[in-house]
Amino acid sequence: MKVLRAVVVLAVLVVAAYLAYRYLVQPPGRSADTITVYYCKTDGVTLVAWKVSRDPRMDPNKVAFYATAQALAGPPVSVEAIRFPAGTIVKHVDLSGSTATVDLGGTISRSAGGSFAESGEFRGLIWTLTALPGITAVQIKVDGAKVATLPGGHLELEQPLARSSF
Repeated sequence: MKVLRAVVVLAVLVVAAYLAYRYLVQPPGRSADTITVYYCKTDGVTLVAWKVSRDPRMDPNKVAFYATAQALAGPPVSVEAIRFPAGTIVKHVDLSGSTATVDLGGTISRSAGGSFAESGEFRGLIWTLTALPGITAVQIKVDGAKVATLPGGHLELEQPLARSSF
């Protein structure tokens, strides 16, 4: 009888320890293991959200960098969407207050895709980053420098972009 009681007490302690650990690592109601990434459908207007897994131990700068990389990669290739030009890369993401500064490089610096493509690409990126806690605006840099526009000259990038920019 004493052995059975000891086993029951031990089992209760193990379950309690596990639940306490889970609560401390990921409190109930938080979905820290995913982020929402947005892409713009080929109609140029409709945004679609999809969940992407992430490591819940990432600090906010790494989460913003990862979210940016996911937005640049776009949805699975089977999905029709407006996409950043192949070869566009995220060089750096910095958070300062409620603004994320994103430094892009690669083919984006030579892209002349037109206003329709630029609007769709950046709409998805801005919505993705502003879905993260505390971010309300995104400053775009290209190869480390603020630029007025991309080579196509359609989307103004001198000031931070917000969801209301679209």
